[in-house]
Amino acid sequence: MFSHIMIGSNDLERARRFYDAVLGVLGAGEPVSNKSPSGHMRLFYRHDGCAFGVTQPIDGEPATYANGGTIGFKCNSPEQVQAFHDTAVAHGGKSIEAPPGLRPTSSLGPLYLAYVRDPDGNKLCAMYRPK
Repeated sequence: MFSHIMIGSNDLERARRFYDAVLGVLGAGEPVSNKSPSGHMRLFYRHDGCAFGVTQPIDGEPATYANGGTIGFKCNSPEQVQAFHDTAVAHGGKSIEAPPGLRPTSSLGPLYLAYVRDPDGNKLCAMYRPK
């Protein structure tokens, strides 16, 4: 359904350190750095046919996060969810909501989840759905 997800950052080098570590847990390699036609720098992480981008806001305004928005990352095991969470916290993220763990849901069955905010305040979710 999605071709990519792009978020803004007020400190692209800080974001790179954070996402290099956190997305590395999922198997994403080094990002491709790109300069937009407007001269703003962007980072693109690619993994399993998906792309996640971090950019300096092109309009020149400060980057803000979406209140109510969450970006979810698919994990392969509960251990990978925990590693995503722990790596995020170790690299400037903040653990939010309940601690990482199994949560019952009414329509999707049980999910193993962890929620963090990145250094710019974007809400991230690491999710594993047991088979």
